Amino acid sequence: MDFKNTKLGFTLGDANGIGLEVMLKAFSSEYLFKHCTPVLYGTKSVLDYYIDSLELTELSYHLIQDTKDCVSDKINLKEVNSPEFEVRSGHPSKESGALALAALLAAVEDVKNGQIENLITLPIDKSTIQSESFDFAGHTDFLAQTFETEKYMMILTSENLRVGVVTGHIPLNEVSKKLSKELIISKIEILLESLRFDFGINKPKIAVLGLNPHSGDNGLIGSEEVDVITPAVEEFTNKGELVFGPYAADGFFGTKAYEQFDAVLAMYHDQGLIPFKQLAFHDGVNYTAGLPIVRTSPDHGTAYDIAGKGIADITSLVSAIFEAKNIYCSRLEYNELNKDPLAFRSHRKEKFSIGVPNLK
Repeated sequence: MDFKNTKLGFTLGDANGIGLEVMLKAFSSEYLFKHCTPVLYGTKSVLDYYIDSLELTELSYHLIQDTKDCVSDKINLKEVNSPEFEVRSGHPSKESGALALAALLAAVEDVKNGQIENLITLPIDKSTIQSESFDFAGHTDFLAQTFETEKYMMILTSENLRVGVVTGHIPLNEVSKKLSKELIISKIEILLESLRFDFGINKPKIAVLGLNPHSGDNGLIGSEEVDVITPAVEEFTNKGELVFGPYAADGFFGTKAYEQFDAVLAMYHDQGLIPFKQLAFHDGVNYTAGLPIVRTSPDHGTAYDIAGKGIADITSLVSAIFEAKNIYCSRLEYNELNKDPLAFRSHRKEKFSIGVPNLK
C-alpha cells in the first residue's frame, strides 16, 4: 500500500485561529510528506499571509484545480470561492466563519466524489460559522447529516485512551432527559463496531460510566443507572460482549481503571472530555465514528488567545493525521479480511515484510 500517495484533505478552519498555523508548522518538515499527500482547501492570500508571518520561507505549495494534479512533496492548495478576506489573528469574525464554511463544503464535495480519501478538519469557531448552510453544534453533526448517517459518535482517541460520549454538544440540564436505554444501546453498538472496524480490535472491552455521583449509589442519588444504564449494559453482557459498568467516573479515572479497557463510554461531554484532556491534551484526536469516510481533527479549538504568535503546539494535528491513516488502513484490512481471509493473510505478510512504518 502506497501511504505517501494517499490524499488527505485539510479544511482551512477559522483563518483567525491557530489551525493553519499548526498545519504549516507540521508540514515545514519533510517527514509528513512521506506518509500522505496534503490537499488544503482555502485561499492563496491566507496561505501566503501565514507563510510570511511564520517566516516559513522554505515551505512552498502547489496550486491545483483538480486533485488529480496533486504532487506528493508539497501542500496542494485548492482555492475556494470566498469574498476577499483580511486575516486578523485572534479576532473572530463573520468573514472568517464564511471562509471556514466555504472550505468545509468544498472539501466534503471532493470526499463525496472520491477525489480525496480522508478528511482532517481544522478548528472552526462554532458561533461565526453558523449560516443557512451550517446550523449545527459542530463538525460531527454536520458531517453525519451530510453523509446521511444516523448512527454516529464523537470519539476522543489517543495512544492509551479512547472516550466516546452518549450525548454531545447539548446543555447539561438536558442530558438526563436525553438518556434512554435505547440510546445507550445504540452508542455501545457504534463503539463496538468502531473498535473492530476502525481500530482492529477483535474482542473490544468497554467501560460504561454512570451519570450521577458514585454512579447513583443504587438509586439513592438519581435513578438513571438503575433505570437505563445498567439494563443497557446487561443487553451486551448477556450476548457475551465485554461491556462493563456503570462505573463512578471520579474513581474510575482516579484509579486508572481506564487502562484495563479499549474504550470508555461517558454519558455527557465534559464527563468524558475533562479527564481525556487532562491525560492526553497534546496528542488527543477527535474522530467521528460511523461515517462512511474517515474524519479526524486536532483535539483543540481556535485558541484565539495564542493565534498569530507562532507558539501553537502541532502534536494534536500530527496525531490526527496518523490516526486518520491508521483508521483508513484498518478499514481496508477489515474489508479485505471479510472478503477473502486467505488473500488477506497473504497480503498482510507481504505488506509487513517490506517495512511499512508503524503509523502510531
